[in-house]
Amino acid sequence: MRHETIEKSAGLLGVLTAIVISIGGLAEIVPLMMSRQSIEPTEGVRPYTALQIEGRDVYVKEGCYVCHSQMIRPFRAETERYGHYTLAGETVYDRPFQFGSKRTGPDLARVGGRYSDEWHRAHLINPRDLVPESNMPAFHWLADLPLDPALTPVKMQRLRAIGVPYTDEEIAAAAAAVEGKTQMDALIAYLQGLGTAVKGR
Repeated sequence: MRHETIEKSAGLLGVLTAIVISIGGLAEIVPLMMSRQSIEPTEGVRPYTALQIEGRDVYVKEGCYVCHSQMIRPFRAETERYGHYTLAGETVYDRPFQFGSKRTGPDLARVGGRYSDEWHRAHLINPRDLVPESNMPAFHWLADLPLDPALTPVKMQRLRAIGVPYTDEEIAAAAAAVEGKTQMDALIAYLQGLGTAVKGR
């Protein structure tokens, strides 16, 4: 088949393009799916606690992922700034993943333990109090929004149904773990857990 024939036929060009993209996609995806390293948790990685699950939901609900990625690429400039590159095995319990490379704010893959809870609270209430050049909006109202303890066990049961290894005891204790907590408490707990399993690498 001549090159000119393909270029002059939009339909044929579209079909052949779809075939090539499909083959390339399969060549990228299938080996990763078969890799034990990408489907088993990295050493030290545990499922999120009840409070962290609620915090992750706040993180997604408020659109934090739009400005903050959670994927450190294996480039020197990134690993020197943020720490060890992101491993597939440390995200096995994430639904959905928070990967990405769009960074209006810093990457948060290794933010856990870098700052105190009080620092995160002050930063969420008014980011410019701590980082004057920040363009991050304030999230002060999260301190006034209580969590609903009845929802947390349901979330954990649904996560267990798709493979997250929660025990009956953990699910039974979930409501008590979030009782009296606010959405800000939960978000801080989530942030404080990010990347802690592989920080020492």
